[in-house]
Amino acid sequence: MVRNSRIDPFIDVDRPLIALGNDYGDGHRVEPHQHRRAQLLYGFSGVVVVTTPDGTLVMPPERGMWIPPGVIHSVRMLGKVSMRSLYIQPQAIKTMPDHCRVVEISPLLRTLIAEAVDIPVDYDVSDRAGALMALLLHELARLRPLPLSLPIPRNRLLAEKCQDFLRQPTTHDTIDLWASHMRMSRRAFTRMFRLETGLSFVKWREQACLHAALPRLVAGVPVTTIAIDLGYKNPAAFTSMFKRAFGYSPREMARQHAGSDSASAGLQP
Repeated sequence: MVRNSRIDPFIDVDRPLIALGNDYGDGHRVEPHQHRRAQLLYGFSGVVVVTTPDGTLVMPPERGMWIPPGVIHSVRMLGKVSMRSLYIQPQAIKTMPDHCRVVEISPLLRTLIAEAVDIPVDYDVSDRAGALMALLLHELARLRPLPLSLPIPRNRLLAEKCQDFLRQPTTHDTIDLWASHMRMSRRAFTRMFRLETGLSFVKWREQACLHAALPRLVAGVPVTTIAIDLGYKNPAAFTSMFKRAFGYSPREMARQHAGSDSASAGLQP
């Protein structure tokens, strides 16, 4: 088994898939880097923020993140993160996207990942370990993407406006307000925004609010406070948006995070 280790000593091992397990403290950062292998991140607890030259992605607990080979990325942990990482030779799976994606993790895949971390790096491909890793590769090809990325446009003026918004996100910003700032018609602005980001303005604004909410939620800020600060009329509206994106409510996520912290504290000597 390989736990709490970097991939570097094992990157050249002649196996199609390598599994590692790592635990990180709140606020831990991994500086920009890249891998020759593709990578699937999966977190049992905590929130993981991955930044690439094309934008930012947020991985909530019990979700995964696909990172293609060669993509430069940095990583930031929100809360205590129990991470599992799969490193896959590029030729071992050819149906995955060529850009980073947050993905759903099925119950079967979750179980397989937990098993894979306890398998030696130089496992025998012809025995049970090899069969389990082969099944993992088949399951990876079935990953379902989740809309949890926040692309940053390449247009300089629009990128600056997006960065300003990220420093103080609010649902009160409108298409007309941004179009006026860009000195464009509403129609021209909406067309350009979608071309630059791949998202509608409203969807991007929602994603930005989610990205801003997660660190505060993990830090224990009340849901009502977060909702009001982001410009939602009431906590119910914010909760509905959050649950639509993540599959569970912000309070459920806060309780889950608090529970994982308590469990970790209980393991201390």
